[in-house]
Amino acid sequence: MFKISKVKSRFVLDSRGFPTVQVQVVVTKNSIEYYGVSSVPSGASTGSYEALELRDGGKEFGGKNVSKAIANVNSIIAPVLVGKEFKSIHEVEKAILALDQTPNKATLGANAILGVSMAAHKAVAKSENTDLFKFLNAAYFANHKMDKMPRLMCNVVNGGSHADSGLEIQEFMVVPNLGNIEKDVQAASEIYQTLKSQLKKDGHSIALGDEGGFAPRIAKSTDVMDYLVSSINKAGYEGKAELAMDCAASEFYKEGKYTVDEIAMTPKELNGFYEDLVKNYPLISIEDGFQEDDFEGWKINTDTLGKKIHLIGDDLFVTNPTRFAEVGLKKGLANGVLIKLNQIGSVSETCQIINDAKANGYITIVSHRSGETTDAFMSDLAVASQSEFIKLGAPARGERVAKYNRLLEISDVI
Repeated sequence: MFKISKVKSRFVLDSRGFPTVQVQVVVTKNSIEYYGVSSVPSGASTGSYEALELRDGGKEFGGKNVSKAIANVNSIIAPVLVGKEFKSIHEVEKAILALDQTPNKATLGANAILGVSMAAHKAVAKSENTDLFKFLNAAYFANHKMDKMPRLMCNVVNGGSHADSGLEIQEFMVVPNLGNIEKDVQAASEIYQTLKSQLKKDGHSIALGDEGGFAPRIAKSTDVMDYLVSSINKAGYEGKAELAMDCAASEFYKEGKYTVDEIAMTPKELNGFYEDLVKNYPLISIEDGFQEDDFEGWKINTDTLGKKIHLIGDDLFVTNPTRFAEVGLKKGLANGVLIKLNQIGSVSETCQIINDAKANGYITIVSHRSGETTDAFMSDLAVASQSEFIKLGAPARGERVAKYNRLLEISDVI
């Protein structure tokens, strides 16, 4: 038994300089107080089926203020939890989720609910004198032995909604494969620095996008891929690192056509474009290759490339167990699920879809958002759930590096 003795929210700034919700939860057990503090991430390229991120509108922070979500934590959620005794974190989650019966958390806001959910998990884990990843594993993934670290997906070139580079494809990632997290982090850093040198030498901008990757004005996607392969080889990791893409295709889809590299393509033609990339580059994963409701395009993609590479649904599934069952399982689309805590708005529901995905042969990738804080909850979740990959941006900028560094800390005790 433990008692929640405090729930308090305020705003902090995220990596884009906009306000986001921070929550502190204090748990009292055997007269000792245990503190959990979490900050909620925010996306720029968002799926239309995501849970609602409650913003104020109006003039403050350009309409991005979160005072309404903060008030919902302090005035609605806190009174239900504070002073109450609970037997488990599951009871806490049930009490929080019962306060908003809407399918997309429109009443309180997913950012309000998630802030409390994450902070409560941290506090209760401390009250049990255990690491967060061990606590999450025992609470939600007891049948998964923690015997491996997730592979890194490192976004080193930013496009789409994450930069003004002009590239339609949103993320170009390197995926080190040294079989050791310390060596993978080293490889990510060295490849990133090599890429920086090559871009600078060729006269390209080395300004950074939202996720810490470079945002050069390069005309063609294949030219970016060439830079990445060259950087991998020059850094000494030939054959030891692969590539991945987040296309965020909903952003370049209009009236049944997809425009990439200034070429308008039908779904079948776009799939052919992806097939050529897989043939010519060490590309192992494509995320959101088609618009979230273009089930025909997704089916073509899954049938042609589904046995060759990972096809990841982000906007397609939005970390929603119901959407995953109806779209992924019933229609046979994709073979992997991107996991973003704030798309569904609670830790327990996030863990539910991870378990659902694994039970049906889908891989999972725990992911950051473009608007981040130094909260590294996702790193603990990736290890706890034994997800195959973790997508955490470039090995640069404090809010990204915090996730890398947490993985290194976990590796010492796993």
